[in-house]
Amino acid sequence: MAKTEEAGAGAEVGYEQARDELIEVVRRLEAGGTTLEESLALWERGEELAKVCRGWLEGARARLNAALAEGQRED
Repeated sequence: MAKTEEAGAGAEVGYEQARDELIEVVRRLEAGGTTLEESLALWERGEELAKVCRGWLEGARARLNAALAEGQRED
C-alpha cells in the first residue's frame, strides 16, 4: 500500500517493518559508538522511516474516518 522512495528503491514497506527498523535506528543512535558519518546516515534513515510510518497512520486514520462517516449515513 505505501510504496515510497524513502523505503529504498521504491520497495513496499509495511508499517510494522518500518516501525521496527525505526526502533533499531533509535537504539543504535542512543547507544553511541558510531562515527559522525554513520550517525548522520542513521538519522536520515530514521527520518525516512518516520515518514513511512506517518503515511501509514494517516492512511489508517482516513479509512477509519470514512468508515465512521459511512456508518453515520446508514443510521
